[in-house]
Amino acid sequence: MESQREDDAIGEGCWVVVAAYQEAAAIGDVVRGLRHLGWRVVVVDDGSADATGAEARAAGATVVRHAVNLGQGAALRTGFAFALADPGTRWVVTFDADGQHAPEAVRALLAPLLRGEADVTLGSRFLDPAATASVPPLRRRLLRLATAMARLTTGLPLTDTHNGLRAFSRDALARLRLTQDRMAHASEILSQLARTGCRVREVPVVVRYSAYSVAKGQRLIDAVTILWDLLLTRAR
Repeated sequence: MESQREDDAIGEGCWVVVAAYQEAAAIGDVVRGLRHLGWRVVVVDDGSADATGAEARAAGATVVRHAVNLGQGAALRTGFAFALADPGTRWVVTFDADGQHAPEAVRALLAPLLRGEADVTLGSRFLDPAATASVPPLRRRLLRLATAMARLTTGLPLTDTHNGLRAFSRDALARLRLTQDRMAHASEILSQLARTGCRVREVPVVVRYSAYSVAKGQRLIDAVTILWDLLLTRAR
């Protein structure tokens, strides 16, 4: 009974933010999986032309909609603002919309925050050899390159970057001032975490790659776009 009350209190103090664009085929199952474990979910429908918003709402999520597609970074920024506007929010978790993350990962991400050991946790596919085996070879190479660049530019001892699983304490999230609307937001988050001195810890997670999630994932041109956006941001 005591454990259940504790779980309920954690659930009431946490929002899971899901940025979604054209995800009607997957978003319902994603939301139902999270809601089954007691998490509050806000889906930011980033201007989808399909039934993404309706499917998310029917599955139990709160839905906030962009009238036009602004990009994943902008959608997360909207979700963060929604979560921080709730005075009861203590933690915020980001979660992808394509079904590649297990709902159980939310509790694993929150555990170091609940113990007071970190301000922010980041999911890593490369801490567990079994999880690494599931990453497609080309993606593994691109992720290794992105991770090396992130370590060089931020000084954070990371093993994985551009992983959609993250958890923030309220105070840590409130310190971020994100400007990147599209995919470069992931690198921007890391840069700002390093600059603000947040205690960051990685947590091993498994990413479940399917034909659907791989087709929705980043291509090589996306990696080039991320780098270009970051270079422009630094130049400004």
